[in-house]
Amino acid sequence: MVIKNLTLYNFRNYENERFDFAEGLNVLTGKNAQGKTNCAEAVFYLCTGASLRIRHEKQLIRHGQEFARISAVAQSRYGDLTLEAKIFENKRELYVNGNKLARAVDFLGNMNSVFFSPGELRLIQDGPDERRRFLDISISQTSREYCVALNRYQRILTQRNNLLKERDFQAVLETLPVWDEQFALYAARVVKKRREYLKELSPLASEAHAFLTDGAERLELGTDGKYPADEDGVYEKLFREISSSRERDMRLGFTSVGPHRDDIRVTINGVDARGFASQGQARTAALSLKLAETELFRRIAGEPPVLILDDVMSELDLPRRKKLLERVKGLQCILTCTHAERVLYGKESNKIRIQDGKILRGIKT
Repeated sequence: MVIKNLTLYNFRNYENERFDFAEGLNVLTGKNAQGKTNCAEAVFYLCTGASLRIRHEKQLIRHGQEFARISAVAQSRYGDLTLEAKIFENKRELYVNGNKLARAVDFLGNMNSVFFSPGELRLIQDGPDERRRFLDISISQTSREYCVALNRYQRILTQRNNLLKERDFQAVLETLPVWDEQFALYAARVVKKRREYLKELSPLASEAHAFLTDGAERLELGTDGKYPADEDGVYEKLFREISSSRERDMRLGFTSVGPHRDDIRVTINGVDARGFASQGQARTAALSLKLAETELFRRIAGEPPVLILDDVMSELDLPRRKKLLERVKGLQCILTCTHAERVLYGKESNKIRIQDGKILRGIKT
């Protein structure tokens, strides 16, 4: 997968700009707060239909404007593809090859991307929410079935939690069994797919981490192993757990069991990375996860994703910068930084300089 060009209209701090990308390394340079990350965010949005940085999409619209538009022309092994998102204050419209989509889930998987920034340290250092979110976004790009199951599970979870807050306990107890059967059904599908995905991701992350650390450290991923091996077994176990927790959940006012509370176990040299990894170790571990995700996308989709590296180089020492660039050869990579070091990035990279939401054309970087 290769993005040929990207057009931003009233998106963030961009009025109307078109980026032309090369197949290999594309280096976006400029001082801080000029719009480099906004461009990277737009690419990720066209791949996932979501932003990693905001909760309300109206924040994506340029100040004082009524709507924003992001569009791109990409080339896949099946031919050219156009993607477009129109974002309004209270709604959005998504298009593939000029056709308006009725379901947002159909936007996923047309173009895949992997996004890495210094903020990805949260993957290692923060609580399980970040690791679950990583899995959910990653799997959803390659499996619409998972995305549908996840969305249904989350809706059922929300409805169940709302019901648990009701004070008519008898009515709640009579209604919960109806929700709990559906809860267990979709929860089992989510658990099964996460486990399958993690099984494939883990050796790739271990290999990438060994490459980045010259074999000095061993990274391992795993689950807590609390579920049976088959989907039916997961369903039965979850249904028993959710049924037996009804009275406790009513006291708590929320659902206390299920995959919305699961976690990924990350260890470095056998030690829990969350509690004991240094900043440098956590950064390398998170980067290894993203490189593994890139390779897994290549295997599942039959072509590599677009790799977005947002302000990553400033966080790495020179040897690891070189190793990272060696690792991403053969991929289309969009890399943002404040200075395009010719020695590091080479003369052949496509360098784009940005200032105040505009591309500075005809200026050497």
